[in-house]
Amino acid sequence: MKKTFNLTFLIVIAFLSISCYTKSQSKIDLKSSSIISVISPSVFKENSINQTKIDVRTPQEFNEGHIEGALNINFYDEKFLEQIATHDKSKPIFVYCRSGKRSSLASKGLIKLGFIEVYDLQGGIINWENDNNQIAK
Repeated sequence: MKKTFNLTFLIVIAFLSISCYTKSQSKIDLKSSSIISVISPSVFKENSINQTKIDVRTPQEFNEGHIEGALNINFYDEKFLEQIATHDKSKPIFVYCRSGKRSSLASKGLIKLGFIEVYDLQGGIINWENDNNQIAK
């Protein structure tokens, strides 16, 4: 009876060990898949240095003020996806708009185009300014 209990206990432990290993492997795989991360202005500022920043607002909005170093690719332009697809899909890309709606839609389009790391500024440039960050003109 004691041998049966020990054998059963060992089998359960082995099963749980294999299950835990499989779960941790799937977590690793999820990190390597394409995801959109919605990030705060401070995280955006800290991590977008020397990275591609895309302002998806209209040219008029962009000229009124934008994040330093950002490129303007108008979300409403019929060639938006074509223009944005010219960027390196294997590198992080940081996207923002006025309040977060257009950049959210743009981020989904970037994932469909095959971009791996897409970062969307939570609350857009409104939130950026409310967090006391400077804008360029």
